[in-house]
Amino acid sequence: MLSSFKNMFRIPDLRKKILFTIFIVAAYRFGAHIPVPGVSIEALKQIQAQRSDQGVVALLDLFSGGALTNFSLFALGIMPYITSSIIMQLLGVVIPKLEQWREEGETGQKKITQWTRYLTVALAVMQSAGISYLAHTGQLFGQLGTAGGADIKLIPVWTAPRIAIVVLTLTAGTAMVMWLGELITQRGIGNGMSILIFASIISRLPYQGAAVYRAGMPKFITILALLVGMVVAIIFVDQGQRRIPVQFAKRVVGRKMMGGNTTYIPLKVNSAGVIPIIFASSILYFPTLIATTLPWEGFRDWVNRYLANQGSVVYMGLYFSLIIFFAYFYTAIQFDPVRQAEMIKKQGGFIPGIRPGKSTAEYFDHILTRITLPGSIYLGVIALIPSIVFAVWKISNIPFGGASMLIVVGVALETMKQIESQLMMRNYEGFLS
Repeated sequence: MLSSFKNMFRIPDLRKKILFTIFIVAAYRFGAHIPVPGVSIEALKQIQAQRSDQGVVALLDLFSGGALTNFSLFALGIMPYITSSIIMQLLGVVIPKLEQWREEGETGQKKITQWTRYLTVALAVMQSAGISYLAHTGQLFGQLGTAGGADIKLIPVWTAPRIAIVVLTLTAGTAMVMWLGELITQRGIGNGMSILIFASIISRLPYQGAAVYRAGMPKFITILALLVGMVVAIIFVDQGQRRIPVQFAKRVVGRKMMGGNTTYIPLKVNSAGVIPIIFASSILYFPTLIATTLPWEGFRDWVNRYLANQGSVVYMGLYFSLIIFFAYFYTAIQFDPVRQAEMIKKQGGFIPGIRPGKSTAEYFDHILTRITLPGSIYLGVIALIPSIVFAVWKISNIPFGGASMLIVVGVALETMKQIESQLMMRNYEGFLS
């Protein structure tokens, strides 16, 4: 391992990519601490003092690395881009034009990326306007107390020009985060957006570790052991796949004999990744957002007791069920058995023992349904283990969740694979060798 780290910096091209990635991440973390113009510093201090690790604010704050509670330039983080990417993927199933672009290869992908950017900016404008209003009215961070006989407001001067500046700043911050992520993808190591999310989650570890340490040394050691066990489980399942053998028939092209080789299609046990957890969390946080705006106290109390409380049995049951549902849903979007079967048939391939065409599609669907079930259950268990442990010990501030663990480990593995491929190209031993 130490030799692999040493070899990374021996290669000039790889060294430049790694240092460039570190520089961009540092710039991103610096921007997460620059407050938006026109906000009250006293209000920001109050928000930091009463910060909670539960609810919709905690989810947004997790993916922004604390930038939301700092109400900084990057307060929206990468969430608008993630949302727009998911929307474009879902629309690609129902809109023929997007499906056509996806089949055009690199040219079509550029068009999809461009429209994803436009949608990201539109979502950023709407989200920044909504967050500014909720923060001003005290519905986002709660009431911030009083100073000098007057209520402390995050945005003291509530006028149209001031709100326009706040919305413009937050939207520009989101666009800059998107640009920084694309720079890492083009000139750095790994997927830029994933690296930025990884950096955001890692930046919260000292604060979260201190919260666990305050609960007592026995609990701290137990949770640390649980954390290591979750990392091992995530790595084990993430590498798991079902390999479907595909054989291509021999054919004569001119004077050459083509084909005749055998390959395989890898179907991952957890092909949906962390997306089902994000979908399920968003669905369960939606009633919480509605409860903060409606004057119906009975509904608000019920939501706070069962849906806003991650330790309640109702929340855990709904959370687990939604994760399984969205795991099947997103896997079906990503892998189309009929399309895959037609592609294999056009290339002159077949699965041994399975007829090409409809029978192959049915075989793919059968295999995918069987391996998605353990994958979805695994996602649900990983997501609920921290909530169950902290509910038993009555720790209100949940230090880490299943979603953050899956993202951190997944991005780390993917980045290591890319570095290893660069090392292997130059005859160096990689991390995973």
